[in-house]
Amino acid sequence: MIGVLRERLKGLRSFPRGIHPPHRKEHSESSPIRLFVPTGEMVVPLAQHIGAPCTPTVKPRTEIEYAQQIASAEAFVSAPIHAPIAGKTGQPTIVPLPSGRRVPAIPVKPAAEGALPEGLLEDFLDRNWGGVEPTGYEPEQIVNAVRDSGVVGLGGATFPTHVKLKLNPDKPIDTLLLNGCECEPYLTADHRLMIECPEAIVVGLQLAQHAVSAQRAIIAIEENKPDAIEAMRKAISGRPGLEVAVCATKYPMGGERQLIPAVLGRAVPSAPKGLPLDVGVVVINVATAHSVARAVVHGKPLTHRVVSVTGGGVAEPGNWLTPVGTRYSELIEHCGGATEAAAKVLAGGPMMGPTVPHLAVPVVKGTGGITVMTEAETTRWQETPCIRCSRCVDFCPLHLSPTKLAHAVKFRDYEQANKYDMNACCECGCCSYTCPARIPLAQYIRAGKNQWRIIAAQQKAS
Repeated sequence: MIGVLRERLKGLRSFPRGIHPPHRKEHSESSPIRLFVPTGEMVVPLAQHIGAPCTPTVKPRTEIEYAQQIASAEAFVSAPIHAPIAGKTGQPTIVPLPSGRRVPAIPVKPAAEGALPEGLLEDFLDRNWGGVEPTGYEPEQIVNAVRDSGVVGLGGATFPTHVKLKLNPDKPIDTLLLNGCECEPYLTADHRLMIECPEAIVVGLQLAQHAVSAQRAIIAIEENKPDAIEAMRKAISGRPGLEVAVCATKYPMGGERQLIPAVLGRAVPSAPKGLPLDVGVVVINVATAHSVARAVVHGKPLTHRVVSVTGGGVAEPGNWLTPVGTRYSELIEHCGGATEAAAKVLAGGPMMGPTVPHLAVPVVKGTGGITVMTEAETTRWQETPCIRCSRCVDFCPLHLSPTKLAHAVKFRDYEQANKYDMNACCECGCCSYTCPARIPLAQYIRAGKNQWRIIAAQQKAS
C-alpha cells in the first residue's frame, strides 16, 4: 500500500500489490510495424476466440479471395473468420493452438501472385481519420459491423468484441477504458500501434464509447511509454470526453481487475461471475479499438494483427503485421531465425505466455507476441518445500492464497481448491515470480483449472 501511495503522489494511477519484473522491451520497441507475407502453407484455426467455434463455409480445394468469410459464427458468443490471404483451401485438419489445445482448422496455400492486396500495410497504418464522426453511426450498426468483421479482444483474452459493445439496459455503462498498458515484459505490438496509428485507435475508441453510451473514455498507458502517451494525447486533442491516464509501470496493470481500480478506484466483483460492467465499465485493448475503426468505417475484417517477434533468442526482433494462420516457424525464420542460444519459444510474454508445443503452431487473433528466449533468460530453478513466507499472498493482485491453491491441486483436491476461489485466479504469474522456494504456483493452478473443467464436463455428460 505504501508503494501505491508513492506512485499516486507522483501523479500515477496504481493498484495494490503486483510486481515489477524487468521490462526487456528494448529488443523491439523501436522497430516500426512491417508487413509479413507468408509463402508456405498456412493453417487457419476455427476457434480463435472465447465461445463457440466457427463452422466452415468453404469446401476443400476451393480458391478463396483475401478477406472472404471462410467460417461463420452461429452462436452469440462467437466471431466469424475471414481469409487472411488469397489462395486455395486444403482438407480440413486438426491443429494445436499456441496454448496446446487442439481445434479444427482450414489449411490455405497462398496464391503465387496477388495473395495480398497492394497497399495493405499503408491502409492498415492510415492516419487520415480526421473526417470520421463516430456519432454518425447507430450503436446497433457498430455492433453488427464489429461482429461481421470477426473482431475479438486482441489483448489476449479474445472475447468477441460485439458482445462487450452490446447495450445492456440493466447495467448502464458510464466509462470506457482503453487498455494501452501492455504490461507483459518483451511485448511491444500495442506500443508501436499507439505511436504509428493513434488516430485510428481514437476513432475506434469513440465508436465503442458511442455503442455503449459511455459519458467518458479514458486511455490508460504505463509511464514507460512516454512516446505513446504523447502520441495519444495529441490524437485526442480537441475531442471532448476523452483523456489519457498515466499509470505506474507495474505488472499486471493490463488486467481488467487491476486497471479499473487503478484508474477509477472501483473494485470489480470476484471472478468468474463478477464483470467490469457490474461497476459501469467496459475495457477494450488499443489493438481492438484499431480493428473496430477499420471494421465500422471501412468494412475491413480482422485478418491480420501486429505481432512482436522478440527476445534474446531471435536474430532480428521486430513488429510484424501478420496474417492469422501464419506458422510460427516461418515468421521466426523471416526474423533471421532462432540464434544458437535460443532455448524456448513462448506464445506471448514470459509471465503468462505458454511454451508452444512446436513451431508449426499458427498465429491466431490473440497472438500479440512470440518470445524466443535464451537459456540465460530461462534460468531453471530447483523447486524446494514451501517455507510459509506468504510472499505469494502479499503480491497476488487478486488477494488469493496461491500456496493453498497449489497444494490443493497437487493433492488433487479440486473441491478444496474451488473453496479457495481457484477460478478467480487470472494466472498472471506474480506468485511464481516471487516465490523464494521456486514453486511454479501459477502452473499448478492453471493445471487445476483445466482438470476441474474436464471433471465438470464429465459430470454434466453423465
